[in-house]
Amino acid sequence: MQEQAHIKDLRADIERMTGTGGSTVPDSKSKTFRAAWDDLVSGFGQHELWLQLGWQDIKQRYRRSTLGPLWITIATGVMALALGLLYSVLFEIPLAEFLPHVTVGLIIWGFISGCIKEGADIFIDNEGLIKQLPSALSVHVYRLVWKQFLFLCHNLVIWVILMLIFPRNLGWEVLLALPAMALLIVNGVWVAMFFGIVATRFRDVSPLLEAGTQLLFYVTPIVWMTSTLEQNIQGLDTRANLAQLNPLYHYLEIVRGPMIGTDVSAHHWWVVLGFTAVGLILALLAMRQWRFRVSYWV
Repeated sequence: MQEQAHIKDLRADIERMTGTGGSTVPDSKSKTFRAAWDDLVSGFGQHELWLQLGWQDIKQRYRRSTLGPLWITIATGVMALALGLLYSVLFEIPLAEFLPHVTVGLIIWGFISGCIKEGADIFIDNEGLIKQLPSALSVHVYRLVWKQFLFLCHNLVIWVILMLIFPRNLGWEVLLALPAMALLIVNGVWVAMFFGIVATRFRDVSPLLEAGTQLLFYVTPIVWMTSTLEQNIQGLDTRANLAQLNPLYHYLEIVRGPMIGTDVSAHHWWVVLGFTAVGLILALLAMRQWRFRVSYWV
């Protein structure tokens, strides 16, 4: 009953903001890249809606909790401290060097994995809204990415505390983290949109992504460092450079490097820009072909 009342209120809000009163019927002109792009633009224009919904998701998750969203920060901080202490001893790396590496890696990984795993179920989880509310399909994607970004912002408190405990000589390069995070957000949108559509049609995709994301965590330099790998594999630079084949490594580097004061090679940026362009094209292709079928698939 609560959900139905909530949907009724949301319907009224959407009709007020969009000026529509019913669902959109696809026509021959709708299966174009322009129509797919218009959906993204229209959804972004309904920012009042997805900003409110994303914030509501967090409040609903921590309703009646004393600390509320602070639990996000506490959980991430404890995990980072435990892994940092353990692996710094195993790899014989100074804690002041290794803990910031692990902590920022976990913060960024939380955003990436959230967009992948929750993105696969984004339309399935919003079945009621999709069937009853006349809004752009991308609204649900922006809602998810906004929620994950709020989680990331909460966790950045840990980074600030860490920089106070282990001071780094951070110069103007730290500002590069801002465009890097903007790229991360753009990628979160296409990832959630593409996998959301595909996983709605093929329900086996979601558990596959869940398992694959878990595997990617271990092969991505989060709790280990590429420099350590190179030192331990003497004379075998080819094996040490296998991490370069993992695209998530490059996404982590462009954000983590400026935040912990390490140099970031330009090729990391080019790789991320390339994957961003390809990902947006894939998302637009999926939207052009199947976005109007999502309401029938959920």
